[in-house]
This record gives sequence, C-alpha cells and structure tokens, in this order.
Amino acid sequence: MASPLRVSLQEDKSPPRSLCPASPPMDGAGGSSLCFPNLNSSCRRLAWPRSETALLYVLLAAVSLLTVTLNLLVVVSISHFRQLHTPTNALLLSLAASDLVVGLTVMPVEGLRYLETCWLLGRLMCALAPFLSYCLISGSLGHMVLISVDRYLAICQPLLYPSRVTLNRVVFLICLCWGCSALYNGCILMGHLRRPHLYRTCHGECVVVISRASGSVDLFFTLVGPCSVMLALYARVFVAAVSQAWRSPAPTVKGSEWKAARTLGIVIAVFLMCFCPYYYPSFAGEDTTTNLSYFAVLSWIMQLNSCINPLIYALFYPWFRKAIRLIFTLKILQPQSSRTKLQ
Repeated sequence: MASPLRVSLQEDKSPPRSLCPASPPMDGAGGSSLCFPNLNSSCRRLAWPRSETALLYVLLAAVSLLTVTLNLLVVVSISHFRQLHTPTNALLLSLAASDLVVGLTVMPVEGLRYLETCWLLGRLMCALAPFLSYCLISGSLGHMVLISVDRYLAICQPLLYPSRVTLNRVVFLICLCWGCSALYNGCILMGHLRRPHLYRTCHGECVVVISRASGSVDLFFTLVGPCSVMLALYARVFVAAVSQAWRSPAPTVKGSEWKAARTLGIVIAVFLMCFCPYYYPSFAGEDTTTNLSYFAVLSWIMQLNSCINPLIYALFYPWFRKAIRLIFTLKILQPQSSRTKLQ
C-alpha cells in the first residue's frame, strides 16, 4: 500500500549487488538459497529460522483474518439494516469494502513477499498487485476527503444538508472516486503494466520505478493537497462547534451529527497517522524503496489502518455494537430484521 509515484519497489530485501549470483550457492542444509534453484539468474532467498518463519506466518494470517472479519461485519451491518442506509454510512461502507480487499489480497501478498524475500507470483501479478494496492490507497484517501466534506456540510450548513447530500449523489461520488483512482494509477503505471519485469535484475523480484519529478508531483496530490483540505474542513467544524456551544441557546445541529463528526474525525486522524510515515524518505530527501531497512515497517503501518477503522466504529458507534450482536446471534436471518432499530 504505497504511493504510486516516486517509488522504487525492490521485491527482495537482500542487497541489490548480491541478487544475481554467478553460480547457485548451497546453504548448510544442502538446499539451494535461490528463489528458483533451477535458474542461475535467480535472486537469492533470505533464509529465516523455521520457528521465526512459522510465527510470522501465523501472525500474518491472524492480522489478515481479523481485518477481513471486522470489515465484513461493517459491510454486512450497513448493507442489511435499512436504518443505516444514509449518505455518511455509504461512505463508510465503501471504505470498509476497500479495507476488506486490503486484508484479503494486499496483506497476504505483501506478507509473502517479505517473508519469502522473493517474488513468486509471476509476471501478471507483478503488474497487477502494485496497481491494486495503489488504487486502494488512492481511493481510501478520496473517501477521507469526501467524509470531511460530508461532516462540514452537516455541521456548518445543517439546514441545507438534507437537500444537498443525498444517497444517490454520494453513491455517484463514490463511483467517481474509484474511477478516478483507477484512471490515475493506470496512467502512472502504464509502463509497468506493459512491461512489469523491465527493471528487474534477476528472476524473483518485481520492481516499479517512477521518476523523481513525478514523485514530487504525487507528494502534493496524495498528501499535501488532500491533507490540507481535510484539516481546513475539520477546523471549520471545530469552530462551528465552539461557536454553537457559546452563542446558541438552542442547538441547530443534532447531537448524533456531532458524535458522528467526532468519530469520523478520529478515523481521519488515525488514517493520516498511518499514511504519513510512508513519506518520511521523501521528506528526508531519500528515494522510497523496499531496500530501506525500515520500509517494511512503514508499509505495514499503512496497511494496519484497514484493521483499525472497524475497531474505532466498535468503540464509538453503539449501532455497530448492536449490529454485531444481531449478526453473531443470527437474528439478522429473521423476517423483517432489516427494519430493526439500532439507534
């Protein structure tokens, strides 16, 4: 889950100079240390102790399963209960679907790449995996901006909100967001999609190379610009909250709207905390590459955000907790369960 620009993804954590050995070396146990033992041009495989490998695979499976399960609960809850069919929840539904795909596909692929230190999924997946990852992160960022706009209109323009923000308009914006994300990343990665192995130095790696100039532009479009919009809108929401608390004898905004603004503000803040560290190499004047010793940490911090979002809903949304109880007790299978009041 990384920005598609200014990225050089080396799919092997071992030093670049040692990726293409002249002859297939043998490890102490008599087994080949190459990604593909039958190819002399194969990349080297970094050997992990069996106990550590087993533990890491269990941890990877647990995090992926938890991410998929939690986001599936969000998707089922919002989709099933009619009371939750609101414009704001439509954004949360789409965001949860994105996080579910992260747990189902991106986390296992990234985990396999780091644990095996080899790209074993072939040329087609080398082309599609980065494209999918970048589309998901770009789409999620777009959803955060839409959530900020939604809360701004709900708090600062409460009388106009019902007429301006309708479910059909939000669904259209969600589709537009995903469409723009796919188009943007398709244009940026067009060369990689056509020739995914152009920059590889040996069999067993998948490399994406983006120019430094394009990376600077992407830094603005995927970090500085969206973050500025979100912070400005929530600053207006905060000012409106303070103003109403001190000057308005009769609140013009429902308490539920304020609670939603608070919860979604936390979601956005956590998202930015998980997303921004990825750009540390850019701010430090370094190229962003998985050969950096700390790149795996930055990548997984970003991906873990997909697991954190449903936990925030569980902590701050009573309707989500009630929906979970109805799901696990199978009461959603009863007739008319979709009309159950959750809040």
